[in-house]
Amino acid sequence: MRINRYLASAGLGSRRACEDLVLQEMVTINGHSVTSLATQVAPGDVVKVGRKIVGSRSPVYIALHKPAGFLSTCSDPDDRQTILDLVPRHFGRIFHVGRLDKESEGLIILTNDGNFAQELTHPSHEVDKEYEVIIDHPLELHHKTKLTDGFHIEGGRARMERVTRISPQKYKVILRQGIKRQIRLMFYSLGYEVVRLTRTRIGPVLLKNLRPAEWRHLSRVELNTLKGKTPKPRKKTLDKKS
Repeated sequence: MRINRYLASAGLGSRRACEDLVLQEMVTINGHSVTSLATQVAPGDVVKVGRKIVGSRSPVYIALHKPAGFLSTCSDPDDRQTILDLVPRHFGRIFHVGRLDKESEGLIILTNDGNFAQELTHPSHEVDKEYEVIIDHPLELHHKTKLTDGFHIEGGRARMERVTRISPQKYKVILRQGIKRQIRLMFYSLGYEVVRLTRTRIGPVLLKNLRPAEWRHLSRVELNTLKGKTPKPRKKTLDKKS
């Protein structure tokens, strides 16, 4: 396994971030400094970053129902509740893919696979993210058009892929962008307050029956779809003639 992939699987960040650790000469294998990104890690090798031994771990991919009031961060200097308080500690160092603000709730993905996280959040990946949004008063028709046409907010030009009415004050919204607090800021710019915001889907991964604070492992189908892979068709077995 190449050194950057090994470090990423140990939860030290994306492969690019792990390459920086190598280039900064912070990595040793069996006591020898590593400077080449092509270096391979063999079974039994002792890998250190600084003075700390690191080990490759099995990849973890989790779907979590984040409740309102929890921070989408790995730690908080004010000791407030974070999403990592909701998952077992034996998973080790894991981090969130994207985020939800403190007041929002719903689906968030956690992993220790830095390369997967980086690819999934890259704008070119264009993963649909679906939300249920409750606002303080009914949405006017021309404002719905403005939301899908797009306009500038703090953070850049923002638009919604689709806005579907569920009830006079409840809407299904689909995004492909990841601007901070995008849905709240877009509605606020048009004169609406978001009363409740719940993410219900990320690509093929559905919130479904996950209750607040519950989590589950992603299925192989969900993971392959997110990674842009399609399962190979099963080979047909021919019945042997008697």
